[in-house]
Amino acid sequence: MPGYTGEEKLHIAHKYLIPKQASEHGLKVGEQIDFTDDGLREIIHSFTREAGVRNLEREIATITRKQARRIAEGKAEKMVVTPEIVREFLGVPKFRTEKEVEERVKRPGVAVGLVWTPVGGDIIFIEATRMRGGKQFTMTGHLGEVMQESMTAALTWTRANGERYGIDPDFFRKQDIHIHVPSGAVPKDGPSAGAAMVTALVSLLSGRPVKDRLAMTGEMTLSGVVLPIGGVKEKVLGAKRAGITEVLLPADNEPNVVADLAPEILGDIKITYVRTLDEVLEHALQKEAMPPPIVPQPEPKQKRVGPESPRAIH
Repeated sequence: MPGYTGEEKLHIAHKYLIPKQASEHGLKVGEQIDFTDDGLREIIHSFTREAGVRNLEREIATITRKQARRIAEGKAEKMVVTPEIVREFLGVPKFRTEKEVEERVKRPGVAVGLVWTPVGGDIIFIEATRMRGGKQFTMTGHLGEVMQESMTAALTWTRANGERYGIDPDFFRKQDIHIHVPSGAVPKDGPSAGAAMVTALVSLLSGRPVKDRLAMTGEMTLSGVVLPIGGVKEKVLGAKRAGITEVLLPADNEPNVVADLAPEILGDIKITYVRTLDEVLEHALQKEAMPPPIVPQPEPKQKRVGPESPRAIH
């Protein structure tokens, strides 16, 4: 079953969870404790990751309990729960922030994919790198068979079509390629990451980073067609929670967006429909390649000054 959206959780918290926890801890909402919308959003996005609201209620209970203790200690002032108060009482955020997404995709070779999980949609980072060698392809990240097949297909498509993106057609003969999906302890599988894998590879080999706060989903064929996927609502909402502003979706999934995602749910997130991998790369990659990193050169050895060493006579 699809989970609640962030706005739905916000209304549930105001109408049911906060009054319930305030009553259980002997507090009056509005007089002794009050939760701002921004404070609740901080809890929802940074401290819980679920389809329902069970953990949201637990975090609200933690803050309410601490306020009840403050009052019992004689600190009778009203507490307004803002994002700053949330971080003070709940500690370090448990889940990634928008800034992390921006930092991770700054270098070429990193793309953001979308996945479905039992607790709703989420984003994953697909990272590609290369090294001196030849014809060795490594895949890591606790991947299932379907995802490994997608990676192999992505490499094949890139080798066959990369020349028009400025990629050396013989790159695989001269270099080893490694694709990694972090959080290796979490099993990952499914047929919807092909487009993101191609994007990571082309980004790496062309030197063009992926655009900021853009994510994608969609399986691919060797002919470059982007196939429809499932779990559209959960994936788009997961992208929105992570601070993504643009999502690339297969064109055949447009009816799912129309049926399941009303404009008020989408908010300011942009949906771009694509039919081919060329369209994916056109929308996903920045126009300019990054300059290659500057490798420091060793300082030249100083010539020895002074009389020459005596030569051995044989």
